[in-house]
Amino acid sequence: MELPTPADLRQRRTELGLTQSELAEKADVSQPLIARIEGGDVDPRLSTLRRIVNALEKAESDVIRAADLMNEAVVSIAPDDPVSEAARKMEEEAYSQLAVIQDGIPVGSISQSDLVHVDSEARDESVEDHMSESFPTVSKDATLDEISNLLEHYKAVMITEAGETVGIITEADIAARLS
Repeated sequence: MELPTPADLRQRRTELGLTQSELAEKADVSQPLIARIEGGDVDPRLSTLRRIVNALEKAESDVIRAADLMNEAVVSIAPDDPVSEAARKMEEEAYSQLAVIQDGIPVGSISQSDLVHVDSEARDESVEDHMSESFPTVSKDATLDEISNLLEHYKAVMITEAGETVGIITEADIAARLS
């Protein structure tokens, strides 16, 4: 068993977004003790170190990740599909936008607002001619905070693994999870 170094403890605490005071409260120790341990000024007793590590592990399990929120069934369209097919899928699925995916890789997005400007003569044109930028991509380990920040600017977030699309998250998914 390898014990964490003071730097390991500090890094893990900051990755979880915890202050020294919050960690101290969770581990039932004082904040100055956390500061001294992280600073390397004191070697804690094994029982104290165990309480700190257990508190960090519990805090980590409380973090909501993309893998917990994502829909694995991604309704998408290919860039060379006709615009009429995108419109049909959006209506059928009751979605306001679709990811444009080619060979498992997100390459763009198309929304109802993109289709508003398409006249009846252009319905057979390819989605690629009318699509917008791709939704941002994150890994399955991305946190709820990271995803929420992205959703303030984009309509969806794509989840990728080894370059392949494995899921999608929208504001509705987060609202459903939090309710």
